[in-house]
Amino acid sequence: MSISIDLNCDMGEGMSNDALLMPFISSANIACGSHAGNETIMQQTIELALQYNVSIGAHPSFPDKANFGRTNMQLPAEDVHAMVKEQIETLAEIAAKNNCKLHHVKPHGALYNMAAQDEALSTAICKAIKEIDASLRVYGLSGSKLIGVARSMNLETCDEVFADRTYQGDGSLTPRSRPNALLQNKDAVTKQVLQFMLHKSVTAADGKIIPVEAGTICVHGDGEHAVEFVRAIHETLKTNNIIISPGG
Repeated sequence: MSISIDLNCDMGEGMSNDALLMPFISSANIACGSHAGNETIMQQTIELALQYNVSIGAHPSFPDKANFGRTNMQLPAEDVHAMVKEQIETLAEIAAKNNCKLHHVKPHGALYNMAAQDEALSTAICKAIKEIDASLRVYGLSGSKLIGVARSMNLETCDEVFADRTYQGDGSLTPRSRPNALLQNKDAVTKQVLQFMLHKSVTAADGKIIPVEAGTICVHGDGEHAVEFVRAIHETLKTNNIIISPGG
């Protein structure tokens, strides 16, 4: 029985490497203008994704370009619902003009990490997704509140793991404000990817082995070594006869 995995990357964030990354991934999470990007960049990124047969997902965030969407914000649930819905709809409209549709939604940055632990926030996000298109898949941290809420609302889900991030003992990602939040070399990255795939686990910063479900693996497109890491992951998966295909 063959094993398959989705390889996703955050795109349309104004970085110069999208065209170099796209050939090696199967899903793109496209910034919807709140933490990065604009409608012109969304259009260009969709065109690039279509060129390489890469699935297109919305990457909504808090309205926080100054901090790249990576600062926690305390907003009422109705505001979160409205902003997420507006961002997804913007990208969906551009996709429709290109005769394609969205495949998934993956919150970005602080919104993603807060939703992983906050049921009310996850509910606001999932309600917005369901109102737009109940067939959209929800990408969320493996074992998170977001995944649990999405499933309770009968939305398709895809458990996400991170190739280039370190984990804490509770299964959360190490905050970027702390040292060693990011893996810095491709050998460590590919080792972690194989642990996800072959052992369904990750070794946390404290040495604890954490069980994870991996439906999609993320590499951050804005990372210093993004292209090197994506190529190495792509090659490692292929060498181990793991098929790279869109999640869901």
